[in-house]
Amino acid sequence: MAHDYDVVVVGGGPVGITSLALLGAAGLRAICIEREQGVWATARAVHFDGETVRTLQALGIADAAMAYFQPMRNYRMENEAGETLMAFPTGTFGAQAWSEDVMFHQPDIEALLRECLERFPSVSLTCGTTFAGLEQGTDGVRCTVNHSDGSTEVITSRWVIAADGGTSPVRHLLGVETEKLGTDDPWLVVDGLLHDGPGMDGDMIFLGHHTRPALWVNLPGERCRMEFKVMPGDDVEEIATPAGVERLSRGVLPTDRFEPDRMAVYTFRARVAQRWRIGSVFLAGDAAHQAPPLFGQGLCAGMRDAANLTWKLALVANGKADDSLLDTYESERRPHARFWVEQAATMAALVQTTDAATAAGRDAHIRANPQDSAPTQPTLGPGLHTGASEQHAGELSLQPMYDGEHRLDDEVGVRFLVATTDEVQSALSSRARAAIEADHDTVVVTDPMKVAALLEAYEAQAVVVRPDRYVLGTAASAEQLERLLELVPPLSSALTTQPA
Repeated sequence: MAHDYDVVVVGGGPVGITSLALLGAAGLRAICIEREQGVWATARAVHFDGETVRTLQALGIADAAMAYFQPMRNYRMENEAGETLMAFPTGTFGAQAWSEDVMFHQPDIEALLRECLERFPSVSLTCGTTFAGLEQGTDGVRCTVNHSDGSTEVITSRWVIAADGGTSPVRHLLGVETEKLGTDDPWLVVDGLLHDGPGMDGDMIFLGHHTRPALWVNLPGERCRMEFKVMPGDDVEEIATPAGVERLSRGVLPTDRFEPDRMAVYTFRARVAQRWRIGSVFLAGDAAHQAPPLFGQGLCAGMRDAANLTWKLALVANGKADDSLLDTYESERRPHARFWVEQAATMAALVQTTDAATAAGRDAHIRANPQDSAPTQPTLGPGLHTGASEQHAGELSLQPMYDGEHRLDDEVGVRFLVATTDEVQSALSSRARAAIEADHDTVVVTDPMKVAALLEAYEAQAVVVRPDRYVLGTAASAEQLERLLELVPPLSSALTTQPA
């Protein structure tokens, strides 16, 4: 059938809007349906890592976003006695060519993301529109939506991205179960402005107080967040008042200087959907995974979903890749996201114990094993890179910066990067060179000033980086590079078909 759109995105939060913008940057026709009329006024996520800022860079808004960011200097964990059990510096200008950790007020970033949609005429955002159902067939997906004026419309598309939150109506409609990886725990979340107050000494502090576990987060300007575990016997209505917050915070958020935006009880959950692709429908963001907010990776993981899926949809839509490429979205992203959910659930168990003896054992373990406190970066699960059979395949790539101000992604765009030397490029077969030259989705960069850092980091003569900035593989020679290029979907058929 003739589709109204290539993609319908359900949910206009940061993950849905980022997906929509990336689809628009790729030239696909897409629409996002969002039930709210405007940007949600209160904050939810507060942290991005350097990889996520790179995604904003791909949309051309990273520099503008920096005006809303505050680099996070450190995080630490303390126990009931105020002893610091672990402490790590953060926010360094790192391998992604951006600060490794930044804090923000989510409504500011959501508004910026929506503004950037104006640059992409093939996509649109429809607010005040509610998802009502869908039907899948061999010819696409039919989504039923209800508009704010009471009318109902059926929208057809080739694919659907469900970025509709933790309660995900799409996920429930499709009967997808979630895997529970931790306990469900109610916490009081408090956001607001602290006027002329010292707050706490640190940007993110896990307060492992067994009498009342809590979390402090320092945000841009006078903004801050505190979270408190709801304890047995708490009067939920009383603790969610300015006086209750002053008491729970031990005076850190006094009623005469703290102006709350939000005081609400939320249940922290650790969940991963058991399926992320259901026919032509893909789950993303909180619809696919939810984590307690202990490492600030919840929204980062959702932004990775968008970055991983959208370029694959574009290649398939344009006939440059087989539909099977879309299966790698779940196989690559689900294990990666699951790692962070598990880490957050483990940290939540450490922080929020309310038993004194258990807390003492935890403290002793952390003192003896400080190296266990900081998770290592995971690689992607099995997928497009698997055929590379190389140790760096599936790792997040670094981003070189040159001339003191230029970042390589700005030259490459959302394309495959072949970083190599003139010698290796010249040694490629004429067929390989011709295939690369004819492919607009692959760019070769040989300027040592621009790629030396990549080649040195991976001790290679060539590095192939995917559009989502993950390493496809490395090569030590032109022959190895040519075999690696066979994994690049737009080049695969030209390089694997035997010459006539």
